[in-house]
Amino acid sequence: MENTKTVSHQKSASAFSYQKVWEKFRSQTEAERDQFLSGSFPVHFDWSISSESFKVEGGWTEHGKGETIWDRFSHEGHVFENQTTDLACDSYHKVDYDVYLLRGMMAPNYQFSISWARIFSTGHKESLIEKGVAYYDKMIDTLLQSGIDPTVTLHHWDLPQALQDSGGWENDSIVEAFKEFSDFCFSHYGDRVKTWITFGSPWVVSNLGYGTGEHPPRVKDPIIASYKVTHNIIKSHAEAWHIYNDNYRKLHGGKVGIALNSDWAEPRNPSSDQDVAAAERYLNFMLGWFAHPIFVDGDYSTVLKEQIEKKKGSCGKELARLPDFTEAEKQRIQGTADFFGLNHHTSRLISESLNSCDAGPNNVGDFQTHIDPTWPPTASDQIQSVPWGLRRLLNYISLEYTSFTKVPIYITGNGMPTEYSGDVFNDTERVDYLKAYINEAMKAVLLDEIDVQRFTVQSLMDGFEGPQGYSQRFGLHYVDFEDPERPRTPKASAYYYSKVTERNGFRAPGGYRRMKMVTLPVTATTRSLRISIVSKH
Repeated sequence: MENTKTVSHQKSASAFSYQKVWEKFRSQTEAERDQFLSGSFPVHFDWSISSESFKVEGGWTEHGKGETIWDRFSHEGHVFENQTTDLACDSYHKVDYDVYLLRGMMAPNYQFSISWARIFSTGHKESLIEKGVAYYDKMIDTLLQSGIDPTVTLHHWDLPQALQDSGGWENDSIVEAFKEFSDFCFSHYGDRVKTWITFGSPWVVSNLGYGTGEHPPRVKDPIIASYKVTHNIIKSHAEAWHIYNDNYRKLHGGKVGIALNSDWAEPRNPSSDQDVAAAERYLNFMLGWFAHPIFVDGDYSTVLKEQIEKKKGSCGKELARLPDFTEAEKQRIQGTADFFGLNHHTSRLISESLNSCDAGPNNVGDFQTHIDPTWPPTASDQIQSVPWGLRRLLNYISLEYTSFTKVPIYITGNGMPTEYSGDVFNDTERVDYLKAYINEAMKAVLLDEIDVQRFTVQSLMDGFEGPQGYSQRFGLHYVDFEDPERPRTPKASAYYYSKVTERNGFRAPGGYRRMKMVTLPVTATTRSLRISIVSKH
């Protein structure tokens, strides 16, 4: 009976979260909004740097690794200039080099993902590859020997092609396959890995992989497939969490969560109640699609369900088929996260947009997205620098999702791409971007008392960025993809982020020790860069 009351309370409370956050910030002047806050994060705040397997590893068939959907996608010519994942940054052969970079930055934590097909070539345990398992053993052990904690993501997009051939995330049997893979990783690496992320940005898989078809497996079915995929990912996540909770938590004392990607949604017309409601729907169709079942009540949000039914009624046809969870599944899913992971890069202006009976989240959700032309652009037309959106989103997540479960928020990915030509080392745009976003996270912690415990910068080095290939650079380190040795060189942002983590924020530098940085390879350009950076600070 008490459980029913709790769920009812959660539903009624959550309906007002967006409105509360909007009321809190709507009267801010631009000067107040953009004011820089000096100070430090709490003493145990955690700093991390990330990468993802298919973006950096290469070694695509080495030691029997199975083909992944991204291998297939790139070999079929769907990537900028026909670039592939075959060699990438060659991290498969450069564990010592990559950890050396992290050590040079004095990074406390490294978040990386395991390639499912490197461990189980077909996606199933009987296809175990010992040398693939050993690669991640070496990565974890080398990190720990350097005083760096590993955070491991079990799945960041690169599904084994063999599993895709039998339906991928649309096939219910994948839940069992993911359980088997998760169990193996927990049992083999769990004595050394204390933070696990089940999925990284799964919305991208559901929406771009199975909705628009821009990503592999290139399925264009926004009515049925994308919703089915999310359904199976949520169930897979919950099963992995239970495996850890039942079998490994007492043994290893770690945490398991999920990393969800979301923009902040700001009403385009601040005085329009319709645009405010549309912005709330936007967040329900992006973040809430995954977060509400896991963090609130085991089921999709009322906003999502009612909007889908409303569109079906008004259009006289099905625009989105949202599967049902059984009561047992809801209980199994609810509360299956020890932290709320957030991948966040930008914001959107949202307006109400009615009367479209086409499929796709914007049309089903009755909203339209816009970009403010004054927002600083990046190399991606999908990412603009809107740092204040992060603070608002963290407030929303705290009210809507983590206020009930009392789990902390980890920012598991934040960064921006630059062009692959021009001045690749002196990436002042990225420095400005990181400074502003980290500062907004600090405002959420110090001013709003939001329980944010980690900030992760994406990414350690330039890598393969999906359909854009190597044309968009997210790295703190520049990778020369023309050189078969794939040398890495730190950019200005690498030095900057080291300084922020060493100071634990933005306190005055009085007495802090000189940065220890590595420069590989040493060139005239990087030597002069190093001198200019260190002398400035």
